[in-house]
Amino acid sequence: MRNSRREPFYIATKMGMQVNPDPGGYTRRNLTAFVENSLRQLQVDTIDLIQLHCPPITAYNADTFSILDNLVAQGKIRYYGVSVERIAEAIKAIEFPGVQSVQMIFNIFRQRPIRDFFPQARQRKVGIIARVPLASGLLSGKMTPATTFSRDDHRSFNRQGAAFDKGETFSGVDYETGLQAVEELRPLVPPGATMAQMALRWILMFPEVTCAIPGAKRPAQVEDNVHAADLAPLSESSMQKIREIYDQYIRPQVDQLW
Repeated sequence: MRNSRREPFYIATKMGMQVNPDPGGYTRRNLTAFVENSLRQLQVDTIDLIQLHCPPITAYNADTFSILDNLVAQGKIRYYGVSVERIAEAIKAIEFPGVQSVQMIFNIFRQRPIRDFFPQARQRKVGIIARVPLASGLLSGKMTPATTFSRDDHRSFNRQGAAFDKGETFSGVDYETGLQAVEELRPLVPPGATMAQMALRWILMFPEVTCAIPGAKRPAQVEDNVHAADLAPLSESSMQKIREIYDQYIRPQVDQLW
């Protein structure tokens, strides 16, 4: 018999407007309808956390967030936040006191937030959710120059941003350059761990981060990812070497773009 576990269960969802990317889509009618539809589909009374998914920066205004404040007052949501592409958007979002979380791309190949956003998030007590923590699989250590992707995989068609922000694909890093950096990282993987686990444990080294949200296609991948939390903290020498690898291979490509 499996041990039963009694832990809090939280409902979180992201809200993306299927309209033209302008603040006109973030109306009281649209936001309220999305929340109420989600409540019905999830069969819950309250959504614990809802995040606006990569809205245009023009939507970061008092009107938008006052609507969400009203939904909090009605008890339909407990907290709200935003999912962003760029640090400038994250900084703008936390000007509004109701914003409780920022979901952003943060991983070994995206280290600029440590310098330019984490101090402000810490000061304002805003949670950080690390999106794309394995850089679209590059940081799993399983890809090679011979790896191929299906035509409908964004790692095949969006490397230059043909369909959406190219930062969502390999974190904006050139594939071949990313592979070179991965080879430099490989000797730093702790004994008995996978590179994916090390990459996730690296993220968890930063107290500003609330959680990381790696994707998975199979139960085994979920289990592998979860075990990252069991790893001992990475040594200062490993952390320093990771910074050096980022500075050498990755920083020139991505640091100022997002």
